[in-house]
Amino acid sequence: MAEKTRRRGAELEAAILRAAADELAEAGYPGLTMERVAQRAGTNKNAIYRRWPNRAALGVAAYRHVAADRLTPPDTGSLREDALTLLRAINCGQSSPAARILRGLLTGVGDEPELREQLHEQAAEGGAKMWAEIVERAVARGEARPGASNPRVATVALVLLRNEFLTRGLTTVDDDVLVEIVDEVYLPLVGA
Repeated sequence: MAEKTRRRGAELEAAILRAAADELAEAGYPGLTMERVAQRAGTNKNAIYRRWPNRAALGVAAYRHVAADRLTPPDTGSLREDALTLLRAINCGQSSPAARILRGLLTGVGDEPELREQLHEQAAEGGAKMWAEIVERAVARGEARPGASNPRVATVALVLLRNEFLTRGLTTVDDDVLVEIVDEVYLPLVGA
């Protein structure tokens, strides 16, 4: 009988992140426990704690794992079309497993400052880079003002879309709302 080999490194980490994502999808953030993730991943809690100091960090890492490479910054040659393309892709993805996990994490923010901090870092690392990239190209084309790639400015359209999801409890937003966000707020804000 062959002895089962022990998983290590990237293989173990991927198994833990898959298990955490599955737990988040099934039980939401309130039901996420290190014990259940360890059991599902076929490892022990120590292996998890060596990588992630708390469940907030694990939850956000699981979200990143599921959402990785889902979106790439569009390059249509027009800031308006790039912004609309990106918002539409995000909007369509709101019924995906990654979006369900993110909504679950966002609902837990009020009770846990550590989760709020982890999500803030995730937003700064992920979405801001993509939006800054499309704005930087627009600056180079003369469509956007210099300095508009500042993360607070560049991500305004995304923040307004997230606000629609959070305040209205929606999983998708009508396209006319996306056009209004871009035409009435985003372009006047970042335009040259």
